[in-house]
This record gives sequence, structure tokens and C-alpha cells, in this order.
Amino acid sequence: MTAVSHVVVGYDFSHPGHAALQRGVAIASRAPSHVLHVLCVIDPRSPIPSIPSYDGVDAMYAARVQEMLAIEIQAELERAEIQSRVHFFVHARIAEHVADELLGLAREVGADLIVVGSHGLTGLERFLVGSTSEKIVRDAGCSVEIARVKQYPEVELPTTVENEPDLDHDHDHPYIPPHRYTYENHRVSLRPPEWPLV
Repeated sequence: MTAVSHVVVGYDFSHPGHAALQRGVAIASRAPSHVLHVLCVIDPRSPIPSIPSYDGVDAMYAARVQEMLAIEIQAELERAEIQSRVHFFVHARIAEHVADELLGLAREVGADLIVVGSHGLTGLERFLVGSTSEKIVRDAGCSVEIARVKQYPEVELPTTVENEPDLDHDHDHPYIPPHRYTYENHRVSLRPPEWPLV
């Protein structure tokens, strides 16, 4: 029987949170043994901007957030065109400290991985408000992945031979081109230097 791997994802309806959810879905879609636990921590002093509150932040509001979160996860699964079965739990907690809640949930479910987004705080901002992802990395009892929105452009990789620099230019540090291998049927085979298409 395959062991279940629990993946805790922090989601707050922001762009970094969406990057974390995308990464969590990508991980869970690889095998049915991965179970997602998507957690939204709601600040008791202010509701989530995209989900207005009519009577303050209370249990009823948290239930609405859970419903919206389930819809967001389903939409992401459909965008990713997941063909396999994906199990997920939706958690909404009212608390001031996001990192403490994520770490607490990770302990409760015996998480194998925590995925969080990075809001990119630097310098004075980090000093004043702290960094949730930094605290999670420091205090987690499992691996942590910081998800970011991809900013690198899509590139078509040429053959490695075409990338080879002039070997006569630097004799002290000769360029050694990478070698490509394929592992299949318990054997390692040397392949032509072209990058794999997949």
C-alpha cells in the first residue's frame, strides 16, 4: 500500500497565494497518494478584500471563505486539466499569525511538505511586519517550498553543441559541454546532446 503524503498549502486569494496553489495542484496531480490541505488564515480585524463581510469576521464568514476556497481549487484543477483523482481538504481559520496556523496544521496532519507564496517583502517591510514564509522555513518540521509566479520567459533550448563557446579563448577554464542521459528499464544510456523536447 502506498503511503499518503500530506501537502499543506497556504492560500490567501493573492497572486503569491495563487502561485502556491498552482504548485500544490501540480504536486498532488502526480500521484493519488498526495493529499492537499489548503489553508486560508483570516485576519480577525479585517476580511479578505475579495470576499466582503456583512457582520464582521466570524464563523459564518469563515464558512463562506471555505466555500470560495473550494471553488478556487476546483477552478485550478480544471485549468490544469488534471486527469487523475486529487483529494483535498479546505481549512479556514481565524487568527492573527499566519505562520503559526500553517505550522500548526502541518503538525496536525503530519505534513511532508508545506507550500507557501512569497510576498517579496524586503528590508524595512520585513523588519516591521515579519516574513511568514521565512518563519515557516525556519520552524517547519518538514520540507518547505516557496512558490513564486514565474517571471522567466519561455525559451526554446538549442542543441548544446551550438552553445559551445570558443575553446581557444580560455585555456585555464575549458568548457565541458553537458552530457544527456536517459534512465529506462534499469539502464542508463548516453544520448545525443540535444535537449529533450519534453
